[in-house]
This record gives sequence, structure tokens and C-alpha cells, in this order.
Amino acid sequence: MSAGTPTGPGDVERGSAENAPNPPPAEGSVLAPPTEMPRIPFLVAFGFAQFALFVALLGPVLVSMGIKLISLVGEDDAPQATGLVLGVGAIAAMIANPVFGHISDRTTGPLGRRRPWIILGSVGLAVALLAIALANSVVMLVIGWFVAQILANAAFAAYLATIADQIPPHRHASISGFVNVTQNLGILASTYIASFFESNLLALFMVPATIGVVGMTAYAIVLPDKPLTVKPPRQSAFGFLKLFWVNPRKHPDFVLVLLSRLLLFLGMYLFVTFRLFWMQDRVGLDLSSATSAVATGVLIYTIALLATSQIAGYIADRLNRRKAPVFISTMIFAIGTMFLIGVDTVAGFYIVEAVLGVAYGIYFASDFALVLAVLPDPNNVAKDLGVFNMANAIPQSLAPLIGAVLLEVGGGGQNYTVLLGVATVMVFLGALAIIPIKSVR
Repeated sequence: MSAGTPTGPGDVERGSAENAPNPPPAEGSVLAPPTEMPRIPFLVAFGFAQFALFVALLGPVLVSMGIKLISLVGEDDAPQATGLVLGVGAIAAMIANPVFGHISDRTTGPLGRRRPWIILGSVGLAVALLAIALANSVVMLVIGWFVAQILANAAFAAYLATIADQIPPHRHASISGFVNVTQNLGILASTYIASFFESNLLALFMVPATIGVVGMTAYAIVLPDKPLTVKPPRQSAFGFLKLFWVNPRKHPDFVLVLLSRLLLFLGMYLFVTFRLFWMQDRVGLDLSSATSAVATGVLIYTIALLATSQIAGYIADRLNRRKAPVFISTMIFAIGTMFLIGVDTVAGFYIVEAVLGVAYGIYFASDFALVLAVLPDPNNVAKDLGVFNMANAIPQSLAPLIGAVLLEVGGGGQNYTVLLGVATVMVFLGALAIIPIKSVR
């Protein structure tokens, strides 16, 4: 879907000639956008696949990797080691998502464009998580998580593109809310799995990995993934690299949405990456109590998110508005992050988690619909979504590294006031980046 292409009645205003929609693709080069919602069984499989992948992928980011590293290097060195492992892995995600998105767009064969990568990526992720569970050094964890992120993003890039393949544009906000719910249910489940299997490192990684394979494979089976009818032309190496450049003058709204997401996620991951250690240092909990408190906090966050996400998506579709909900929710997220600076109790943490859950529920329901409305090229949906998802991956790479530096300000390695202050500023700037967008209301 190109920038300036309507996603629903009155949803997108006509832009300048520079932002006009791309000409229709040649017949057979891409599939036409759907006009009707898929049936319930498909939506159930779609939601479960998202849930399952996030159980497998986000568990290590939130809790499991921290527990693994504490067992290897001890509590004092675990925060910095976590930053290294997750930061290097996020670099792999940043590269793999657009690359495999583009490969998925061009994949030919009887299995379709998306199905092969959904299955291969999820199975490969499970194998990589097994290697992580058995690793006995930080170096092995770095290598294992790097490979895991490549394979997970091969699956995720193909999966995410099925939204554009299978869902009509005028329902994108509603389905985005549904995606948000299933993602966060996956995150919630991963934290409880981590809490339950805290003392069993093999199960800690392999139970989520198994869930991920089952969910993604089941979705691949029911996915009506029609193959390309025209083989894409061959590309030179330079032509391939050029595809990942989005001209900000031709597609300014796409760049602004990408910048906003990048800033929000950078602020978010500055806290999430170090949340387990923050609970131990600022609130004064031991590892077991901190793990349990994080799981409960995610539960509260998810309940708040569930209460707002679907409603926000429905309202956004009915009102044909994308910018205002994204701006308002990002501002609320900035305020919630700022409140964390003064929190030193479990109860205070839970209250902030509720505020952040409300904000993120509203945000994601409208933001992904906004993203789909400003994609530059209808011929390369998965690739463009992959480029956009660099705004998810880059913060995951930078936040652990930046956070480790911020924690060292003033000495001692525990300066969470500076960490959270910088996070608040990042999220606030992410809200301001939405204001100049012109082609979408």
C-alpha cells in the first residue's frame, strides 16, 4: 500500500503529486488487496500464531536471559552481560527483518510466499533456543541469540505481511488491536513460564520454543497463501541494497511514523531490558520475588491493554482517525515512564504498569494501521514492513548498550533516575514526531 492510498472512507487525505500512489502493479506481480474479512478459524489461527511467537521470542528478552546470565556470571555482572547479549541479537533482528521480508515478497513455488519462511523461521528459532539453554558461556549466548533473532525475524517478517495480504484495508485498525492483544498475551505467558521454570533452564527456553513452533506451523497450514504467478526479475547486489533506502522527501510520512516508533520503543526498552534488575535494586526484592513481581506487573499491563486495545481499534476505524490516538497514547506512555522515576514500591510499579498498558493498548491499535497507510511500495509490502520494523529492532539493539552506559552515570552502575529520565524524553519526542504527518488524518 503506497503513501496516499486510502485505507477506508475518508481515512487518508489526498497528498501532493510527490506523495501520489504508485501506479498499479503489473498483473500477477502482486495479489490484489482483500475486500472481505477472513473467517473466524483463520483469525483464531492468526492470533494464536502471534501469541506463540511472542511467547518464544520475548521470554528471553524479558526474564529468561537475565536468569540464564545470573547463573553464568552472577548478579553483579548480569545487567551488563544482558545488555551485550540482547544488543547484539537486536542487530541481527534489524538486518534480518527487511532482508527476509524482501525475500518473502519474491518467493515463488507451490507453498506460497509466506508459508515457507513462517515454518522454517519458527523451527530454526526453537533449535537456537535449545543451544542457548545448553550454553555454558556468554560468548555462546551471544552467538545463539544472534542466530535466534535472524530466524525469528524470518518468520515474523513473513507473518506480519499476511495482514496486508489477508485483511481489507478498512479493518486494519481493528486487526491491529487484535494483534496487540495476542502479542501481549504472549508476553504475559512468557513471564509466567519464566517464573514457573526459574530453576529449570532447559524448560525455561524449550517450553516457549515448542509453543512457538506449534502456533506458527498451525497458522502456516491454514494460511491461504497464494503463490506468485509471475517470477520477479533478477536483481543486482546494488539493486537489492537500494530497496532498503526510503527517500524521506518522497515518503516523509513513512519516515515520520518510523521515527516516532523508534523513539517510543527506545524509551520503552530502556526500562524493559533492565526491569528485573530495577526491581532488585530500587524496590529491594530478591531474584525470585522480582521475577514474580515482574510477571504480576505484566499481567496488570495486559489487562489494561485488553480493556483498551480492541475498543480503540474499533473507534479508530469508525472515525477514520490514526494520528490523534497515536499522539495521545504516546504522551500517556511518556508520563507513565516519568512516574517510574519516583517509584520504589511494588504497588507503585503495578500502578504505572496499568497506565502504560492503557497507553500501549490505544497506541498499537492505531499505529499499525497508520503504518500500513503510509507504506511506500505495494509490490514490496513485507520488505517495507521489514524496513519499518527496524524501528522495533534498533531500540532493542541500542537500549541495552545505552542503558548500560546510563546506569554508570555517577558511578555504581545503578543510576535508574538517569535511565528513566532519558527514556521519558525519548517517548515524548516520539509523540511530537506524529504531528507533522500530512497524508493521514
